[in-house]
Amino acid sequence: MKRSLSKNPNMLRTMIGTGMTLILLLSYAVYSNTVDSEYYGYTTSNESLEMDLNVEEEGTSQWYYTTDNAITWVNISVTGAPSDSLLTVEAEGTNWSHSPSLGLDDAAYICNEPESDYSSIIETCEYSRVHTMVLDNGTGILRGRVSLDLPIRGKGYLESENQENAETEARDLIQRESQTVTWKIKIESEGEIASSEGVDVSALAVTHEFVSIEHFQLEPVQETIYSIAALVGCFFLVLVIPLMIYFSATFRERRDESLRSTIEEE
Repeated sequence: MKRSLSKNPNMLRTMIGTGMTLILLLSYAVYSNTVDSEYYGYTTSNESLEMDLNVEEEGTSQWYYTTDNAITWVNISVTGAPSDSLLTVEAEGTNWSHSPSLGLDDAAYICNEPESDYSSIIETCEYSRVHTMVLDNGTGILRGRVSLDLPIRGKGYLESENQENAETEARDLIQRESQTVTWKIKIESEGEIASSEGVDVSALAVTHEFVSIEHFQLEPVQETIYSIAALVGCFFLVLVIPLMIYFSATFRERRDESLRSTIEEE
């Protein structure tokens, strides 16, 4: 290392200059994402709506309910139906996404690409107006996603020029996703509509309304620590390989000198 510095006295100044440049760039990155961010976080209500299902025909397993909310999730639960009967849920007014893996822990699936080319690699949600499910032992839960643009947990982010425009965009998004949908549920057994005797059906929908919006900001102290850690990591990667080569060459040179000295003494 000393030999390298003696041959190239500008190396140390180059390393210091590079380090200062990295510090300035990281400092600006922290500033631009904390004080001068163009991102805003909006909050929605994220409330659960229990559908008060109406009987379509007395004594039969047919129900309907109309919503006019911005909805992300629907959850239809059935118990007491005939074994191996068929549950059909139709949404008049919109298409929606369904996969048997929705809501299951550690399940791999994708729902934000209805025309995805990855169906052979990963399970893909079916995007349609009607979805069906076989009720093993007469029980089952059919889950679906209605809006893929609304935040699932009631917290979303968007980029805008100022907070006023950001609030307008958030409200427009929720308004755009609010649509009138009539949910029709029926249970069929052996090709016919099953009797509703002993059948219990519940339907829930997660609805969203605008609550508030705020300027998105990172924690300056935390981001500064991350930046310093990244800078140290960069220097480590830049220096560790040359130092390993240097010490390896030094060790080999000393070993060769020791062998030569041994041979000369003999």
